Order: sequence, then C-alpha cells, then structure tokens
Amino acid sequence: MAKEDAAVVEAAEKQEPAPRLASTFAELGICKELVEACDLMGWKEPTRIQAEAIPHALQGKDLIALAQTGSGKTAAFALPILQELLDNREVQHSFFACVLSPTRELAIQIAEQFEALGSAIGLRCSVLVGGVDRMQQVLSLGKRPHIVVGTPGRLLDHLTDTKGFSLKKIKYLVLDEADKLLNVEFEKALDDILKEIPKDRRTFLFSATMTKKVEAASKYSTVDSLKQEFYFVPADYKDCYLLHVLNERNESMIMVFVRTCESTRLLALMLRNLGFRAMSISGQMSQDKRLGALNRFKSKDCNILICTDVASRGLDIQGVDMVINYDIPMNSKDYVHRVGRTARAGRSGYAVSLVNQYEAQWFVLIEELLGKKIDQCKVDRDEILLLKEHVSDAKRIALTKMKDSGGHKKRRKVGDDDDEVEDHAHSKRSNSFKRSNRR
Repeated sequence: MAKEDAAVVEAAEKQEPAPRLASTFAELGICKELVEACDLMGWKEPTRIQAEAIPHALQGKDLIALAQTGSGKTAAFALPILQELLDNREVQHSFFACVLSPTRELAIQIAEQFEALGSAIGLRCSVLVGGVDRMQQVLSLGKRPHIVVGTPGRLLDHLTDTKGFSLKKIKYLVLDEADKLLNVEFEKALDDILKEIPKDRRTFLFSATMTKKVEAASKYSTVDSLKQEFYFVPADYKDCYLLHVLNERNESMIMVFVRTCESTRLLALMLRNLGFRAMSISGQMSQDKRLGALNRFKSKDCNILICTDVASRGLDIQGVDMVINYDIPMNSKDYVHRVGRTARAGRSGYAVSLVNQYEAQWFVLIEELLGKKIDQCKVDRDEILLLKEHVSDAKRIALTKMKDSGGHKKRRKVGDDDDEVEDHAHSKRSNSFKRSNRR
C-alpha cells in the first residue's frame, strides 16, 4: 500500500478545524440505489467516519481508518465497494472483495450488513468461518459470490482445499478490527492469504484501535455519551460488588466481560441461582451455541451476557445499556473495544469496572491510554457484606454443577451442556431475593 495512494482517516477524537463534512449519503457521491438502501436501513445521514472515509475510497485510495466503536465503520467500507460493483455491473464480478474479521460473530454481522445494503441489486455473499459445516460453505462458494467474508483460518482452508475457489482477481481486501488481525495470532494465516491475492488491489484497514505495525498514530478515545466509573474492590468480594451493580440496574441489557471461558459459565450459573436472566458466550463453545446465546440476548430472552473478549470486537447489539468489566483486561486496547458495546450510534451508555488490588496497575494503563482519569464509585461496605452469604451459596451450587457436568460430559466443550438453554427455573425461585436487595 503506497503512502501516496493511501488515506489515513482518524475519527476517534476531535481534530483541528476541517472542511465541512457531507450531511447526506448522496452528497458523499453515493449512487441512488445505495442511498435508497441506506434509507431502508434507517440511516438518514452519514456518521463522521463515513463522511471522512467514503470520499477517499470513492477516489480509489487505500484507507487506514480509526474510529470509535459503534460509529458505522462497516458501512464506511461496504458502500464504496458496492458502488464500484454497481458501476461495473455489466461485468460478471464474482469474488470482487474479501473482508477478514478476527471473530466468527463479527464476520457474520458484516455479511448481514453487506446483504442488507445489496438486497435490491442481487448481491451474493459467502461467510467462511469455523465451527460450521464446510460443505455448506463450499456450495455457497460454488454460486460465485461477489463478497467473501471470513476469519483467516477458515478462509485459508478453503483457498487450500476447495477446488475452483481463488481470490486472484479480487479488487478489494478489507481488514476489519485490523489491529487484532495484525497480531501474531493471525500472522501466519494472513501472510499465506496475502500470497494468494493480487497486489494490484485496494486495501482498507478499519479498527477502533490500531497496532504499531500500522503507521497511524492517535490517542484512543471513547464517545462522550459513555459514562465510565470503577469500584476498587477486595478480590474476595468482587462477586458481591457485581451483585450490587446488577441490583442497581436490574432491567438493563448488560454485557459482563471476564478473562477466561470457565469464568463465563461459572458467573452465568451463579447469577441464575441468584435470580438473574444470565447466559454465557466464549470461544470454547460450539458455533451454534455461541450464536444461540447471542440471539437470546438480542431478543432480550436474557438480559445479561457473560462473555470473554470474543464478544468485544465489532459486534453491534442494539440496546446494550451497560458494560461491566468483571476482570480488567491486561491489554488496555481491549478495554476500548469492550466498552464500545454500549453507547453506540449516538446513544448513551454506562461502563463500570470492578478493579481489585491485583488489577490496579492494568487499570492505570487504561487511563493512560485514554488520557483521562475515570471516576471512582463509593459504596457502604456493610451493604456489600450483607450480600456475601447469598453470593457464596449461589457460587457453591454453581461450582458443584460444573463439577458434576464435567465428570460425565468430558467430551463436551465449555458451555455446551443443556443448562445454557434451560428455562431459568433458578431465576424464578430467586426473584424474591433479588427484589429485596434492590434500592
């Protein structure tokens, strides 16, 4: 990607005074068919990143785009790709663009947005992710889609093994959540993929945070509509503080981030024992279970989703009111992605972190990354101690259930047992306790 042909677009913080940005998609140069598609999506005017990135993309430039989470990055790269596809509609352009994502759920979400924008023009899109039937993906590729969206590992599998599938003629390569894709975890797969695609292409890198491998320096920021606070908690009482916070916002849609896959299930079981409608999602669950949990959360069948960082990247779940950092991330940039699940598209949101004595150093690094101090919450210690007995009982029952299920279901993945789709009987029995502890 030559520097003179690339545009670096930063919409993550306020810049020096700049020329007036376009206020409509038509003003950006988007064609009538796609403007109508945007209207059907409910998008009346472009977001800042869309207004800044799309003109450069329409001029045929490569892009490095850094913007806050929830700011409409997917449309910022999808619209220019679809517009060029429409401009050349007389040519049968299969395998026109490839979009890479670090997670399966984000890949599926990106494909859904492409399909929604291109529904009126007969757009064909294939999703190549792990955890689902490969043969169905082979059949989808056989229909010669315009857009291929996938995770690096599964995409490389198909490039290697699927007869007739090639990306040697693609016009666009997009790395969404580029900083994650450029980490060592994906380095080998990404290098192998780059060997299979043409150098004469357009490349778009999009993310809320960026790696040092990409020449784009910026401070990281969160949106003004996001309220951020933290509790400094003794490690032994963290579960009690979590219960206190949840009791304060019982009817909200809440995402709780933890460090390990085992913790997601333990907390979900514990909270259900306490009367909450909680489910878990982690990278060790089967793809069907992960999508099932996400769909139940989106439909508000449950209102608390306990997750690892597999859910922190790019997922646009409407109506998330609150993010709780139960475990503080060791990588400060992960904080930015986590809290970006709320306060999206101009809405307000709340993020609270439970910081114990062993995590304080990581939280200081987060504040340094953001360039500001986060307000501390205070609570009466006696009020927290009142919750200890109930929390301990609920956690003991959860640990027993995990031990019992692990003993005779050794081959099952974490979170794959039937308790993740139960009817929340524990929740119903425990509602009286939950109500009694609400202010």
